Amino acid sequence: MAKRPVFQDVSDPTATSRPVQTTGMIDARPKGARRAIRAWLMVLFAMVLAMIVVGGATRLTGSGLSITEWAPVTGTIPPLSAADWQREFDAYRQIPQYIEVNRGMSLSEFQYIYWWEWGHRLLGRAVGLVWALGFAFFWATSRIPAGWTPRLLGLGALGGLQGAIGWWMVSSGLTEGMVRVASYRLATHLGIAFVILGLITWYVLHLSRSEAELMRSRRAGEAKLFSMSTGLMHLTFLQILLGALVAGIDAGRTYTGWPTMGGEWIPAAIWDGTMGWRNFFENPALVQFIHRMTGYLLAAFAVVVWLRARRSPHPVTRQAFTVMIAAMAVQIALGIANVIHASPLHLALTHQLGAVILFACLLRARHHARYPHETSIRGVTR
Repeated sequence: MAKRPVFQDVSDPTATSRPVQTTGMIDARPKGARRAIRAWLMVLFAMVLAMIVVGGATRLTGSGLSITEWAPVTGTIPPLSAADWQREFDAYRQIPQYIEVNRGMSLSEFQYIYWWEWGHRLLGRAVGLVWALGFAFFWATSRIPAGWTPRLLGLGALGGLQGAIGWWMVSSGLTEGMVRVASYRLATHLGIAFVILGLITWYVLHLSRSEAELMRSRRAGEAKLFSMSTGLMHLTFLQILLGALVAGIDAGRTYTGWPTMGGEWIPAAIWDGTMGWRNFFENPALVQFIHRMTGYLLAAFAVVVWLRARRSPHPVTRQAFTVMIAAMAVQIALGIANVIHASPLHLALTHQLGAVILFACLLRARHHARYPHETSIRGVTR
């Protein structure tokens, strides 16, 4: 056999073409309209955010009980005539809030609170409609990525549950002896809203990157930092619920001042023996005291998590946690301003908006801890 040069082409001279190289599933082109669904979810996020702010204004203006029935379809149309307005006003004048708090209210004053509640309910219906139309379109055109149908359906189910909880909350304020909704029902209503908002935020972050990139980045995830940020997320959620309890009984306007509460470090009225367990929901001194103490704990824990994040090898992750701690600082400052000034409407709504922003920033930082962005040796992130 004749000797061949070392670099001689040894391919089969009779072959006409090379076999096509195939790639693995991780490199396959992603299926589904990820960008379009992400945009749709961002619209829903904005609408839920508006829903939370308008809901806060509805409660702070005492408007939540102005509509005394739940009519998911016919309630879309507001009163259109003087007779319609009088009928709604007569219904409101039968409930304890009018009798004990707003007796003598004029029709124009009633219309003011009515429009707040009607707008809040209409916005809730609009959120449901946008979800239903978007989901139906993506499902009918087979544009939902694999595995995402249950997640998107879950958002719709939570939205429907939220509507039912909203009426469950309102109905508590229509019963004898009640002049406002039950604070624990208000906290439940707000809590579900934040669950929906949190899921939307997490889904948007997921859809912002390809499945292939997420699978690669997960291997570089920081388990300890992710675990700590998860704990911080849960404590933040608890603080939001406690804030709803404070708002539900106007505790923010009862004990003012900071760092003391009405001039006392521990209010003398912190426990009423006749109330028992209801102290935790209905005693303004105890409810606000717990909210304040949890706020201090939350601030300390946030600093610990942020210091841990500073050791992350991923610049984008470090930046995300810095944004989170900044949002936390602003929210704490807003909380202090609220108790000093007895929670005026503009400050209270800003504080509630700050809670949404903080929660979203925390979820973003947590997502980066689980799925860090890839960084080259030159520091260029993807």
